[in-house]
Amino acid sequence: MTMIQALRSALDVMMERDDKVVVFGQDVGYFGGVFRVTEGLQAKYGSSRCFDTPINEGGIVGAAVGMAAYGLRPVAEIQFADYFYPASDQIVSEAARLRYRSAGDFTCPLTIRMPCGGGIYGGQTHSQSPEALFTHVCGLRTVMPSNPYDAKGLLIAAIECDDPVIFLEPKRLYNGPFDGHHDRPVVPWSKHELGNVPEGYYRVPLESAAVVRPGTQLTVLAYGTMVWVSQAAAQESGIDAEIIDLRSIWPMDLDAVVASVQKTGRCVIVHEATKTSGFGAELCALVQEHCFYHLEAPIERVAGWDTPYPHATEWAYFPGPDRVAAAFRRALEG
Repeated sequence: MTMIQALRSALDVMMERDDKVVVFGQDVGYFGGVFRVTEGLQAKYGSSRCFDTPINEGGIVGAAVGMAAYGLRPVAEIQFADYFYPASDQIVSEAARLRYRSAGDFTCPLTIRMPCGGGIYGGQTHSQSPEALFTHVCGLRTVMPSNPYDAKGLLIAAIECDDPVIFLEPKRLYNGPFDGHHDRPVVPWSKHELGNVPEGYYRVPLESAAVVRPGTQLTVLAYGTMVWVSQAAAQESGIDAEIIDLRSIWPMDLDAVVASVQKTGRCVIVHEATKTSGFGAELCALVQEHCFYHLEAPIERVAGWDTPYPHATEWAYFPGPDRVAAAFRRALEG
């Protein structure tokens, strides 16, 4: 399966298992979603369980919070992560706080799907990576898969979770992994082991990181598209990097991070979002707090530019294998 197909399979599995699961958002019903993730679900389950909404993100999330409090398990789609800002109050002040404000009398089993990141020349309003904004909000969970197998298992786990989950989907990975360069052919997921996705039910536990490449010289902390960029950097540089795919950005698998950094003594953090106040800053602080006496060099961060998202120079904005490999070398020389 591609990641699109895996996400659709997760929704299909959960809608079949639990009639409390409802799917809605802009164009997700008849049209099947702008990226076709929800294609066929309305025809199979009806327009009361998979339906279109007006262009009103605040209304989409506000309705979803009410549904979740009532006992449903809504899966709301924000068509692009860049569009979530009108729903910020509903996400931060309502969804994230409902269980705490009610002293546990209500829960908010809400999943909000958002395609994120660049790679489609979408410009400033279709390409942002806002994960750090969500990780700052107590009560939210933030997830970003890097492959179809994890995408399906994590989405199932998110739908079953009683807390609100922000589920970010890297658009560059929807149809296949790549070798880290924008000018080379995309490898079909069908030719990669992580494209072997079971048809039925399975879970990938939230808060569980994965070691996608064992290594001894340094630890790389990444998620989403940057997992593949980091692998390309390790392969092309010949550096024996251990790459940790966080998968659940927050809450995160701190034990896996600490174990790896304590083993290698060096750490490089890679993400697509802007560097200043990006989630890499939190990772840097956590590694410093928990691994200080094991570090043999300063922690390196590789990220997007601290500018509004560039359109014409999109591929220079992204961390690429060359920039990541240069950070590897600095860490080894430190």
